[in-house]
Amino acid sequence: MALLQIAEPGQSSVPHQRRFAVGIDLGTTNSLVATVRSGVTETLADDDGNHLLPSVVRYQPDQTPVVGTLAKSHAVTDPFNTIVSVKRLMGRGVADLKSLGEQLPYKFADTDSTVPRITTAGGDVSAIEVSAEILKSLKDRSERTLGDELVGAVITVPAYFDDAQRQATKDAARLANLNVLRLLNEPTAAAVAYGLDSGQEGVVAVYDLGGGTFDISILRLTQGVFEVLATGGDSALGGDDFDHAIAEWIMPQVGLDESTIDPSIARLLLREACKAKEALSENDQVELDIELSENQRWFGLLTRDQFNQLVDPLIKKTLMACRRAMRDAGIEKNEIIDVVMVGGSTRALRVREQVGDFFQQEVLVSIDPDRVVAIGAAIQANALAGNDPDGGMLLLDVIPLSLGIETMGGLTEKIIHRNTPIPVSRAQDFTTYKDGQTAMAIQVVQGERELVSDCRSLAKFELRGFPPQVAGAARIRVSFQVDADGLLSVTAKEETSGVEAHVEVKPSYGLNDSEIETMLRESMDYASDDMKARSLREQQVEADRVIEALDAAMAEDGEDMLEADERDTILSASELLIQMRQTSETAQEIKLAIEDIERASAGYVAKRMNASVQKSMAGHKVEEFTVEEEKP
Repeated sequence: MALLQIAEPGQSSVPHQRRFAVGIDLGTTNSLVATVRSGVTETLADDDGNHLLPSVVRYQPDQTPVVGTLAKSHAVTDPFNTIVSVKRLMGRGVADLKSLGEQLPYKFADTDSTVPRITTAGGDVSAIEVSAEILKSLKDRSERTLGDELVGAVITVPAYFDDAQRQATKDAARLANLNVLRLLNEPTAAAVAYGLDSGQEGVVAVYDLGGGTFDISILRLTQGVFEVLATGGDSALGGDDFDHAIAEWIMPQVGLDESTIDPSIARLLLREACKAKEALSENDQVELDIELSENQRWFGLLTRDQFNQLVDPLIKKTLMACRRAMRDAGIEKNEIIDVVMVGGSTRALRVREQVGDFFQQEVLVSIDPDRVVAIGAAIQANALAGNDPDGGMLLLDVIPLSLGIETMGGLTEKIIHRNTPIPVSRAQDFTTYKDGQTAMAIQVVQGERELVSDCRSLAKFELRGFPPQVAGAARIRVSFQVDADGLLSVTAKEETSGVEAHVEVKPSYGLNDSEIETMLRESMDYASDDMKARSLREQQVEADRVIEALDAAMAEDGEDMLEADERDTILSASELLIQMRQTSETAQEIKLAIEDIERASAGYVAKRMNASVQKSMAGHKVEEFTVEEEKP
């Protein structure tokens, strides 16, 4: 029998009502928004029919910021107030600007904040605020096109964005009043789009070269599960650098010096370089006609061969990252069934040629490389909004660098290892080092090296107020949780008392690409040295423990229990251990000194144990300590 569902007037559910969600590709050069309508995934256009929104924002006094094409048109004439490539600043600190200064001709406010603020005619703004304006524009476009309010968005980020850069992206979305359903790695989004399109299973390489970032991801596709085996890349390398290479080739020919060039002329050269790059995707050569001033005009010719020579070093850097990612994934080239090309810069024929030669196969370009990321994000957003619960792919992204805490001696104890699929939760138990300890300082670190000094500190917090106990008796559980967006939270809890402390890791700026690559490379180059250093530090910590325990015991009852010669022997061994702790460069020497002091004090330890037993039994009968045999 069919059941009739009764509802109040105007409150019945509409059978075909959908919850509108979108996928947003927040790009360095251009951004897009896409959605699923009537079973078709499509990018949304603005009122003029343009799908790509230039990621450019212009600020003027007492005016609403202008976003997109109109803002981009002022990039040459008003460079200080027109912000481009802001994605490169997301999650960065003031100190990071040195590596980006040549490509970011802005004025930065002189503040005490670790977050850079760009000085414009409309006021000082951060990268987060600039990105929020771009997201607002895409949100408004979506709601006008769909005719309804959005329930949320899946926003894509480079796979190599670290915790700070991801958090900055979420903060920008919050400023834009946009509910983030999930942050999704750009290559993974592309895999969603291509996976649904091809239905294949196996290992896939996603080569994503955008305007300002490069990512390579090695993914395994199995029955709808997209698992990222390894990631790599460069968060400050992209098509913008191709433009810079062409512009630098032009400068000496027109008598310009890069160190003294006017920002407006620099923008003009970059704009013309970009046009030439795009034209060479279809032509063997392109004529250049650049009006530098009213009285100066320059004509030139750029051939495809010359262009190839200019960009080959940049492409080579991306291929080095591809090789590292394959090594991390533990796979060979012949295991890769497809190479997916993503990002507008992969339109360059030289890029497709070099990547195809490297992977020894024809690359996939059947989906518009500018739109594929937004399309994949829209598919995932549609599923997360509840419109297609059976069609959502399971996405297993990974963390790029190991996470752990500092232990005694400045050692790194890794709790979650790099390339672990996320979301993930891991916990590990630790204990106290000294008697009567009621607090513990916890430093969260990121990196592959054995010593904290060689890793990056993410956060510090303290667990206080747990009851004092003898060293080693307390049980403190440290739990790490990385959510689906790659954001980390850490909790420390003393198990017996329930005292707990918590920190959400939100550093003020992120790792740049060279720091990440250096961390990974050094973890392999110095693996043997690191293990020796760790062993040495562990023995130093053990020596400190032995010396401290012996000093406490001697101060308590050494005079009463030991003869003079016994005491001299123990003190001599202790002095030797102290000396070896301070001067020895090998763990074995300290270990032997610890064994010497243990032998020298063996009789003393036995006397203390006997005295302890006698003290415990004083006033009791032996029968009280006899355990009666249990009868069946």
